[in-house]
Order: sequence, then structure tokens, then C-alpha cells
Amino acid sequence: MSIDCPKPPIPESLRGIEVGTFTNESIVERLPEIGWRMLAENEFPPAVVAGLESLLEGIPYETVQPLSDTEAPDAADWSRYVEPYLEQNWLEVPWFFAENYFYRRILDITGYFQKGPGQAHDPFLYQKRRGLETSHQAIRGLSRQVNQSLKKGSPRKEALASLLALDLWGNQADLSMWPSGENIPNHQDTGQQRAHTLVDDSGFITDYVLGLDNRAGRIDLMLDNVGLELVSDLYLAAFLLEQNLVKRVCLHAKVHPTFVSDAMIKDVQQTVMFLAADDDQEVASIGRLLSGLLENGRLQLQAHWFWTSPLEMWRMPAPLKQELGLSNLLISKGDANYRRLLGDRHWPYTTPFADIVSYLPAPVVALRTLKSEVAAGLSPGQPEEVTERDPEWLFNGRWGVIQFKG
Repeated sequence: MSIDCPKPPIPESLRGIEVGTFTNESIVERLPEIGWRMLAENEFPPAVVAGLESLLEGIPYETVQPLSDTEAPDAADWSRYVEPYLEQNWLEVPWFFAENYFYRRILDITGYFQKGPGQAHDPFLYQKRRGLETSHQAIRGLSRQVNQSLKKGSPRKEALASLLALDLWGNQADLSMWPSGENIPNHQDTGQQRAHTLVDDSGFITDYVLGLDNRAGRIDLMLDNVGLELVSDLYLAAFLLEQNLVKRVCLHAKVHPTFVSDAMIKDVQQTVMFLAADDDQEVASIGRLLSGLLENGRLQLQAHWFWTSPLEMWRMPAPLKQELGLSNLLISKGDANYRRLLGDRHWPYTTPFADIVSYLPAPVVALRTLKSEVAAGLSPGQPEEVTERDPEWLFNGRWGVIQFKG
């Protein structure tokens, strides 16, 4: 494990025991709701249903227990992860651990890793498919905009800044917060987007990217949700590669289903096929472009068990840190990745973002809409001002940040 840590003294973890917080609500209400919805959307055998019902009914007061599948590829890792918390209940453990543990327990109970290659059932597949299908019109509009940016002679700096904003607000589509069919916060209007962007380092980011050596440059993007957000990630990657701003883009996906809609490698591949098969040529042309970039290796897909662990980013395994150190820029997408970046801790909201993420082996961009009580890098007085305007600004998905540490 890496021993590098953030510069400031590291504060306490968020925990559900903090009554009256969104963290508490997430454990007491949201996790069971997600579980019961998943049960309704799948046809599990009776023994699996009973196991899942027992899990959900035990939240929040049952204590942490080891996983039952000791043959799973990550079983030894999870044995170490749960050991410090075996006498604690869902409210007492760190929230980030509780959420990752919840999704891993679902896979444990459903026997996900007992199936053969390609046979494991994604318990959140229904929501993932619905999320992509219900975003179809938005994807078509986004495709027209991206195709315009890809034309020769288009101003690259302005186009890149616009795509960064689109990619940020694509993060509003989070199926663990708002299941498919529910009204999600949606800032499609650029004026709304600008007004709700608490930190906007787009200018620094575009200058940095445009200054890279396009013959050897590499950008790594840590994926978050499928659906419209994944499409916006892919379109950003397509722009970076087709405009020859970098030689390679590497997308980091999850190894297994987690947080309802987090993207796995197969989700990325299926999304590209979905785009390429669209009867709208604006969509299909980018789908074909992405397919070609995957085939020629300029767009690469990776998955590592770390991304489904409950560990802070500064505890990433040394080989992964070494791999990311080869990148010219890391892009962290979404709320869960942001929480991992900051260790899901009670940082004062005005703590400099660059001080916290100083442990990273490469420059980093964070594109994140706020869906948890974790934030950093805000200006003095800004948290109080936003609280007056919107008391739920930390977790309602209506506010975002585009942050950069060079």
C-alpha cells in the first residue's frame, strides 16, 4: 500500500451515527430502498431472496460480518477490510465502508462469483438498461453538439471547456440516487450550469491539456455511472483522441456491479455498440468512431479491484499508483470517486483541494456533482452563502465542481 497521505491533518470519517445528516439517511433509508427495489427487479431463487431480505432487515443495527464466499477473487482482501469493524453496526462504521460493503454483500448472497466467466448475473442490470434507454433523446442532442466540436477548424479550447461542463453535469444521472423513471436534477441549460458550478477550473485544465505532447500524452478517466454520464465520458474521450490532443485515453471501470449504476468494462462495450447501432447518424457516427478507437488501442479499458474496495485513494496498491503515475492527467468522475479522493472525511469545505490530493502521482481533475456531505476547495464564505440559497446543496445533485490540481 502507498504510504503517501494528504498534507493537512486527516479529519474523521463520515459515519451514519451522525443523526440528522444525509449520511445517516443514506444508511437508514436509502440502502434498504435500493435493496428492496433490486429484489423486485430480479427473479432470485428462494434461498437468495431470504438472504437478501435478512441483509436488508438488519440495516442499520446488525453488526458487520465476514463474507461467506471465501473462494471469491477478492475474498482475502475483504477479510482484511471487515476485520476492524466486526463488532460495529452499519451506523458506527465509516460511511464509505458501509456502502461498499453493502454492494459487496449483495454479490456474496446472490453467488455472483460462483458463476462461470460471462455467466454472473448483474443484479442492477434492469436499472442500467433503463438508464441508457431513457437517456436516448439527451444522447442525440449531445451527439449533435459533439460532432460539431469534432469538425476541423472548430475552436478546441472552447469545445474542450464545453465538453468538460457537459461531462460534469452528466453526473447528475445517478441511479443509486434517482432510479430510472424518477425526476432527477437536470441542468441542461448552460446558464443553470454556470450558476451552479461552485468551482470552475476549466481554463487551467484546457490550457494544460492543449499544452501536452500529443504524440505521447495519456489521460486516465475513472468512470462513474452508466447511461448518459458514461456517454458523456466516452464523447469527451473521443474528442481528446480525434482532435489529437493526446495519444491515448484509458478508462478505469469497476470489476463488478456496485453503487447500482457504476460502469463495468462490459457496460462500456455495450454502450459503444448501442451508440453505433442507433438509427440517428449523429449518434451512430460517434459510436463507430469509439469502436474504432477501442480496436486500435488508443481508447483502452482497465478494471482494478481497488475501485470496488472501501479504501481511501491514498491507500491504493503500489502497482496501481505506478500505473497511474504514467498518466499526464487523471480525471475523477462523480461523487463516489470524489469521496475516495478525499477519504470521505470531514474536511473543512475551504480546505484547498490541491493540499488534500497532493499524494496523487499525476495531475488530477475532479468532475463531480455534490451528492454527499464531503467538499473541499471552496472560497471563504462560499459554503455559508450557498447554504442560505439552498440548504441541501451538499447532497441534492444540483451543484457541481470542476477542480484541478496540476
